[in-house]
Amino acid sequence: MRLTDLPLRQPAYVDLIDWSAITPSEGQRLREFGLCEGASVEALHHGGMILKGPIACRIGRMTIAMRRSHAAAVTVRTGPEAIGPEKAA
Repeated sequence: MRLTDLPLRQPAYVDLIDWSAITPSEGQRLREFGLCEGASVEALHHGGMILKGPIACRIGRMTIAMRRSHAAAVTVRTGPEAIGPEKAA
């Protein structure tokens, strides 16, 4: 499921990121915020009218606002198969 489709307040883990859908400078910035495969993520708020604005999300312990187009490039996994790296050991 895409990050844009993740229900609010549902914990998930980043499964895949389509870096080709994001410019290199924006991708670098998202990496600096901790966005990478395996990172914990949670959608907190959808901004704008008719859900076309940015998405506030928690990545690890940091809360950021992410453009909807960037969030659409992030595939997440939820449920019992969504075991993060900290629980896999």
